[in-house]
Amino acid sequence: MRIAVGSGNPVKRDATARVFPAATVTAEPVPSGVAGQPTGHDETRTGAENRAAASLDAGAYDLGVGIEGGVARFEGSDDLFLVMWAAVTDGDRWGRGAGPSLRLPDGVADRVAAGEELGPVMDDVLGTDDVAKKGGAAGAFTDGRLSRTDALESAVVAAAAPFLSDRY
Repeated sequence: MRIAVGSGNPVKRDATARVFPAATVTAEPVPSGVAGQPTGHDETRTGAENRAAASLDAGAYDLGVGIEGGVARFEGSDDLFLVMWAAVTDGDRWGRGAGPSLRLPDGVADRVAAGEELGPVMDDVLGTDDVAKKGGAAGAFTDGRLSRTDALESAVVAAAAPFLSDRY
């Protein structure tokens, strides 16, 4: 099986390869069609869907996978959360799923709410570069107990359920 992941980020490719260990998983950098910092579940999920469709169209693949991280609020809460959505398609069927949601610390949330992107804010806070290609904000917020790869893997496996189980 050949699977395309709609991103050049190695963390997203690795998360997908964990879900489909017998497949050949290729990174296909494609646009998300949404803002650089998606806000809200709808925009974040749309970015994942757009990436899945575009990656499938990028070559001779059996499945396209899109993964998008964003920030969102939940009804009844003023807190801002890191959220992640994934979509998987074979061109006819679709699967969609979310990963864990982590509340952003107030200082980080304030900066993101003011218009900054989470990745650069985290790089600044952590004094690093390209945190999104490493342990990610999830790793930082959980003291390494949940890496970005782990978190994205859970979103991909949830989205891939219709392709992994005959119950759909």
